[in-house]
Amino acid sequence: MMMLGAVQLGAAAACVVVLVPMGMAGWHLSRNKMLFFSGALFISLAICVHLTPYFPSVPDFVTSVSSAVVFDHRSSCINLVNEISWEVKPNASFHHFNNTQNSSSIADFYDKRWDWSDSYKLKACEFTKLSKSDASDLLNGSWVVIAGDSQARLFTLSLLNLILGPQSQRMDSVRADLFKRHSDYSVLVNETGMKLDFIWAPYVMNLTNLVMNFKTQKNCPDVMIMGTGLWHMLHFTNASDYDLHLHILKTQVVSLLPFSTELAMNEPVTGSVPIKSSHLFWLGMPVLINGMLNTEEKRAKMNDAMWHAYDKALGDSKLLRQTGGPLFLLDFQSLTWNCGPHCTSDGMHYDGAIYEAAVQIMLNTLLIES
Repeated sequence: MMMLGAVQLGAAAACVVVLVPMGMAGWHLSRNKMLFFSGALFISLAICVHLTPYFPSVPDFVTSVSSAVVFDHRSSCINLVNEISWEVKPNASFHHFNNTQNSSSIADFYDKRWDWSDSYKLKACEFTKLSKSDASDLLNGSWVVIAGDSQARLFTLSLLNLILGPQSQRMDSVRADLFKRHSDYSVLVNETGMKLDFIWAPYVMNLTNLVMNFKTQKNCPDVMIMGTGLWHMLHFTNASDYDLHLHILKTQVVSLLPFSTELAMNEPVTGSVPIKSSHLFWLGMPVLINGMLNTEEKRAKMNDAMWHAYDKALGDSKLLRQTGGPLFLLDFQSLTWNCGPHCTSDGMHYDGAIYEAAVQIMLNTLLIES
């Protein structure tokens, strides 16, 4: 307030001392344009000299503007990172598929290529598909936890595929151990010190219990990716109950954080534990192609209306950062919708390219936030 008053006083003084005489002299000087503009330049410089002590230094001003631009750039790119486009074409085996009509493996007969959408805004963000070495450097020494249902398990496989290399001998044992039915899985990547835990958590209640355990232990992963909904839809078929449990989860996640991620809150969360800050992600539900689901029960319960009710419950819970919550959405709905029915063989689990894209979205988000 004192600074503002000083500036106002300086401006008033400038008007009295400099601008008023300039106005009075203007008519006389107007007959000699060179004299007029020279006088105007001199008076303008005098104003600048008069007011300079009341303003921050130019370098400080430039720095503050630059910081604001960087912040806006990061915020804008975060909002664009899910914008993926697809190219899906029949491959060399497509003719064999047409002859055999082997509908259970339709996805195998199409090549899928993806990249960030080609627009000026996305090009400015410089999103990139990270290599094995780049991803390893980014996650070096990190503790990564992925919790959820089969979608989370496939995401885990894709991340390890990138970190370890799809052709590595270790990946053979990873695939065998990771896909043991309804089980947890842990691995330590010795080369980078990255520890990864997959937690089988098919219901939101499982995720809530996991978060509460982290809170009790006063320890939290560096990166946590979670997501569930399909099991609840199949076995409970109750979007209101799903909504209730999402609200409970949101409360627990916010209390876990050292500071609230709510847009209107800057104070520490009441009851929060002093732990390190984590990068939190939510795996959205994929689009379900009802006619391709492999059981009658799934086709009856996991219909379009129920899917949209569950999706609405997620939005209403304000669990996602996009709605003011703590978790950043990895938008499986957009990924699977744009890739289409040729990217799945059972209408629920999708081709590896989908999970590869989701992993790269997550890694690019970490790069922006780092």
